[in-house]
Amino acid sequence: MDAYVEKDAVEVSDDGRRPPEDPPVTPREAPDHEAPDHEAPEGPADGEASGRPADTEASGGSAGTTGPGTGIMALSMPYQVVVAVALAVAGVFACVHLAMVFLHVAPSNTLTKRHGEAVGDWIYPEFEQNWKLFAPNPLQMNISLEVRAELATADGGRRTTGWIDLTAQDIEAIRHNPMPSHAQQNQLRRAVDFYLNTHTDDGRPNGSRSTFSEQYMRRLAMQRLYALEGSDGRALGPDTRRIQIRTVTRPVPAARWSDEKARTNPGYREFPWWTITETDRSVGDRASRTEAGR
Repeated sequence: MDAYVEKDAVEVSDDGRRPPEDPPVTPREAPDHEAPDHEAPEGPADGEASGRPADTEASGGSAGTTGPGTGIMALSMPYQVVVAVALAVAGVFACVHLAMVFLHVAPSNTLTKRHGEAVGDWIYPEFEQNWKLFAPNPLQMNISLEVRAELATADGGRRTTGWIDLTAQDIEAIRHNPMPSHAQQNQLRRAVDFYLNTHTDDGRPNGSRSTFSEQYMRRLAMQRLYALEGSDGRALGPDTRRIQIRTVTRPVPAARWSDEKARTNPGYREFPWWTITETDRSVGDRASRTEAGR
């Protein structure tokens, strides 16, 4: 009993009051007097548990750390520069092309009068705008271009070839070709349109470009003749002295289910005989060699 009295005497404070007894400590609850002034978090934050700051994870990895980028940003810096330059060039080309096409199809104005030649050089021949497909009366005929040549013979005489269908040659080159050239599809037709638009119905020039259109027709025909061989195995071009061109118009027949009555006989329009100059011959030879080398 003395031991208990001595223990109680020690625990009594100087002011004579006895401090309250501490509540019993259980494994699930810590003593109140051992807790700090501010409660500590019961466990590590989500970011600390994963080894990353919490704010970094919440902001998608943009703060504190740099995650892998997407799109162009996933490339290295040199490739980013190359892609950016390529996109800029493509954008500039698209804007220039749209502007040129607009000026080409727009009514005549100050810009087209001043820069018409530049616009034409950009548009022709690859980007030509042809609205005949949507016209009220679209083309309902096939027009072929044929040529015959007057050749110089070895004995000093002259002989004339039969009509050579140049359009049939282009059609044969286009058939079964998934990517035919623009020249094979439109060169002959554009040449005929050019000539007819600069000449009257009786073949007389009616504009400043009439001579140029005739020259273009001659040299185009010579280009084709240099690529053809005669019965003796020689090219027709070197021996050609004169040529004559004609157009053959064949109406497209009506469909079997249609009651439309259309003319089926072909129509012919012959152009005058043209004398071939040395310039025509040399230009045709060079163009034929270039075409053959492709």
